[in-house]
Amino acid sequence: MSELVFVAMSGGVDSSVAALLLKESGRDVVGVGLKLISGDGGSSCCSAEAMGDARRVADRVGIPFYVLDFEAPFEESVIDYFASSYACGETPNPCVPCNKVVKFDGLLRVALGAGATMLATGHYALVDQDPVTGHVRLLKGVDPAKDQSYFLYSLTQQQLARASFPVGGMTKDETRAKAKAAGLPVHDKPESQDICFVDGSCADFVVRKYPDAGIPGRLLDSEGNVIGTHRGIADYTIGQRRRLGVGGERALYVADIDVAANSITVVPREKYMTREPLRLDHVNYVSIEEPSGPLRVTVKTRYRGAEMEATLQPGVDGTARLEFESVREPVAPGQSAVIYNGDVVVAGGVARRRTSDG
Repeated sequence: MSELVFVAMSGGVDSSVAALLLKESGRDVVGVGLKLISGDGGSSCCSAEAMGDARRVADRVGIPFYVLDFEAPFEESVIDYFASSYACGETPNPCVPCNKVVKFDGLLRVALGAGATMLATGHYALVDQDPVTGHVRLLKGVDPAKDQSYFLYSLTQQQLARASFPVGGMTKDETRAKAKAAGLPVHDKPESQDICFVDGSCADFVVRKYPDAGIPGRLLDSEGNVIGTHRGIADYTIGQRRRLGVGGERALYVADIDVAANSITVVPREKYMTREPLRLDHVNYVSIEEPSGPLRVTVKTRYRGAEMEATLQPGVDGTARLEFESVREPVAPGQSAVIYNGDVVVAGGVARRRTSDG
């Protein structure tokens, strides 16, 4: 009897080729789509159109396809988290809890309950086993332009041991070529760059749930002087330098969002850059045991950002501190910082809001 594998299929080319590769390897494959929002809303993997694409791919590959209702956990762990974080002046990454809670907790439990041994997705990442420690390791995908290991740092060892990323060893061009050669109807489907559950602007979406986040307030300079009026904190994030609501010859950056005072502080670049350590909460050591002391690493604080050299200082109760080698841009509170050692994802955590004690 062949190994049973569930594949999370979003209707895109990556998860479609993941299902195809597993089928060609002789596995018993079941395609699963997730109903995440009510109606036909959403812009990509959440839409009814996307589920139709996934079903057509499954028919072409020759595997069964089912749609499971995960609307409730998605609403709680992703949508509510996203909107409430923005309303608090933070910049969350909704893909992180979606992968951890919805896919590799909820869907993986369904897969294991049905007798499957693995859950596969279309992420560009890899998994192996450390030959010394025996730990399952999360690795970057081979295509540096498409590597998505950044979004998977919160997985546990148990989840990672059951994870399969069939396209992680391919480039995007190779994935599309494979899909085209197999006659998959999504081989040339454009990639979505939007947040799947947001129609329109993020600010409008947040304000519908948290109206106070759309109340205009004071726009301040670095000395606390009022220099304008902002449109509502939901429309701003740390580091933003466009659509600030104030003119001038010098570029200004959002340096602070004070929700209690409903004020936003903007500063020139020389006052924006920092050498301060970055403090993290909710740190997960995905590929290693928590180190007992400092660890030299590289860090990405944005998915498309460059890796920066730093020293990781483990803390207590899931906290850590990152001390960087050079001046850097501040990291928005709520944003994910992902920590690497070469191609291995060591850990990741959430940037903490700056307080008076640092």
